[in-house]
Amino acid sequence: QVQLVESGGGLVQAGGPLRLSCVAVGSIFSIIAMGWYCPAPGKQRELVAAVTTGGSTNYANSVKGRFTISRDNAKNTVYLQMNSLKPEDTAVDYCNSDGTYYYSGGVSQNFHSWGQGTQVTVSS
Repeated sequence: QVQLVESGGGLVQAGGPLRLSCVAVGSIFSIIAMGWYCPAPGKQRELVAAVTTGGSTNYANSVKGRFTISRDNAKNTVYLQMNSLKPEDTAVDYCNSDGTYYYSGGVSQNFHSWGQGTQVTVSS
């Protein structure tokens, strides 16, 4: 099993910054991608930002130019630097990770893990 530990959420005034962190913990063999998602009406999750181990990134159009996602592969960690926050950014953001982990006898298994979510609240 792979657990995701999120941190960095909180209350911030509009225009301010906030930095989220997510660490994947477990017997990880490799991570394909990590990212942040938020709830959306009619959807299970909506992409905020994601990054692959190779460095490719994807952003929701609403956050382009304001948010920057980065990763530290050695630490199995992803960061989301959020600048110029808006009240509409208020949400519970969930970290996600896809990859493989050591199961038994050197055999790896796929994992698709979600963090418990961290609250981001932006006041006007």
